[in-house]
Amino acid sequence: MCIPFQIRSYIALACLLSLFTCGCGAADGARTTAAPRQTQITITGASTIAPLMGEIGKRFEAEHPGIRVDVQTGGSSRGVADARNGLADIGMVSRDLKPDEADLQRFLIARDGVCIILHAENPVQSLSREQIISIYTGQTRNWKAVGGRDAPITVVNKAEGRSTLEVFATHFKINTKEIHADVVIGDNEQGVKTVAGNPLAIGYVSIGTAEVDREGGVPIRLLSLNEVEASVKNVRNGTFPMSRTLNLVTKTPPEGTIKELIDFASSSKVHDLVKELSFVPID
Repeated sequence: MCIPFQIRSYIALACLLSLFTCGCGAADGARTTAAPRQTQITITGASTIAPLMGEIGKRFEAEHPGIRVDVQTGGSSRGVADARNGLADIGMVSRDLKPDEADLQRFLIARDGVCIILHAENPVQSLSREQIISIYTGQTRNWKAVGGRDAPITVVNKAEGRSTLEVFATHFKINTKEIHADVVIGDNEQGVKTVAGNPLAIGYVSIGTAEVDREGGVPIRLLSLNEVEASVKNVRNGTFPMSRTLNLVTKTPPEGTIKELIDFASSSKVHDLVKELSFVPID
């Protein structure tokens, strides 16, 4: 049957309008099903990194109105576990990742060093690697054996799951189960306060924290290691032997506001905050 030209034109126009309408509907549907912009980002993990991420989070919030960054501590092990289990958007890990953590996405934001600290009144000026191992494994229990006064040593150790403990134990090749601790502490500030309040104590903490507290009048001494002064400067130039990386981790490649925050934390926009907290920025 022959269809008149005018009718064929109407049919063609109707088909075009139908296609256009369907296309618009699909586009509208795509827009309505797009994931909403995340307004709260939860970060958990290493107490060493938490103060830095707290400041970075405040600056990020100021530049991104409507977004809230919640930072919680609990140790690097919590940061790894929470990121894996979806309990946190981002985990904080103040050490290199272990082989069995290779499934996580890792983002380096700064470097830090770990140092041995004594009370400022302790006459001992230095300790060898062997002496430190002997003290922490319970073989040496009196300061007199290492050149100090005749008094018992109070060994201050970090709690299991704390990355500072792992850095310390790895550097000195000590099995953490062999450590004989008199006091077990959590974060770095607690370690500094414990040693500062006990002239017979020995501990180890983040160099950045210890340096700031000492300059603020807290009575502690930072011991050199392998004849290298414990200082942020020597962590920066790579000469201090007991140092570590400060990282953010996620379960999957980050997207949206989470990626924006990680990119921000890894950028030169926060180098001043990294330096203020006595860490070493990543160039």
